[in-house]
Amino acid sequence: MKSKIIIIAALLLLLVLPVSGCRKSAEAPENDGEIKNEDELTIGVSFDSFLIERWQRDRDVFVDQCKSLGAKVNVQNANGDTQTQISQIEYLISKQVDAIVIVGIDSDALSGVCGKAHAAGIPVIAYDRMIHDSNVDLYISFDNRQVGTLMGEGMVRSGLKNRKVLMCAGPNEDPNVAQLGEGFKEVMAKHSVTIVDEVHALGWKPEYAADYISENIGILDQVDGIMCGNDGIATAVYRVLAENRRAGGIRLVGQDADLEACQRIVQGTQVMTVFKPVEKLARAAAEYAVRLAKGEKLTEISDRMSDGSYDVPYVMLEPIAVYKENMDETVIDAGYHLREDVYLYATK
Repeated sequence: MKSKIIIIAALLLLLVLPVSGCRKSAEAPENDGEIKNEDELTIGVSFDSFLIERWQRDRDVFVDQCKSLGAKVNVQNANGDTQTQISQIEYLISKQVDAIVIVGIDSDALSGVCGKAHAAGIPVIAYDRMIHDSNVDLYISFDNRQVGTLMGEGMVRSGLKNRKVLMCAGPNEDPNVAQLGEGFKEVMAKHSVTIVDEVHALGWKPEYAADYISENIGILDQVDGIMCGNDGIATAVYRVLAENRRAGGIRLVGQDADLEACQRIVQGTQVMTVFKPVEKLARAAAEYAVRLAKGEKLTEISDRMSDGSYDVPYVMLEPIAVYKENMDETVIDAGYHLREDVYLYATK
């Protein structure tokens, strides 16, 4: 009798163990082993890539500001690949983040995934680059047309003997490139300056511009200056000029106030750069993202910009032209770069 009881107990134990194991597996949290705190906001952000110096600064300021406002941040880096960016945004949607901020790679390719975010009840912010036909909840950027205007004015101000320039712009997929080009070309036309050619650096990769000039080296005998879509491109172009002993003789203008560009400006081998105080942009975007994540309406924003299909709320910040003469009171006083770093190679 005793042996029968033991056998029955053993059988019952075998039946209970699998059931318990299955229940434990079903109840396991999904979020990488973390149990989501429903009271804690999470902001998802997808960056184009961190190859461009300024995006690293944007990321750091944005994350710090969100944390100061009590929100976590899930940062994704698409490394310049559109399909990767779409997959990452879909991942953020699956994680049920409370808002998504996007630095878009291709302005025409993200409307579908933005629609998925909205269908899931997640607000979307287009950061620094518009996303076409997406009806985002906010577009926040600098005045990109004004960036081009400032670059054009800097080029003309530097003196153009032959009145001919080359444009080494960013990729056509970036909507800011067209806006910047409009501003630059308007200034060139106003001052009767000819644009001898316009090349676009795919994916903002500086080597495209450098390779173009190396393969068309004779163009340097025609032009007075080269408009570079950003300072990363300007650095690549400068190296080609230096290799051909043309550095300083051909005017360079750029944007983003990268350290190497600022160093060239005080040395006299780059005319100017356009400084966009990204700390201000990133902090504002973080504040808006947290507000949207809480379900607040941004009723104070009255400006609108068309994304092609919708007029979306638009916050625009003003860029600043930086020359050797105002380097200290702009870039350095803003704490963007240290003075000793900017003037590291400058002659005393």
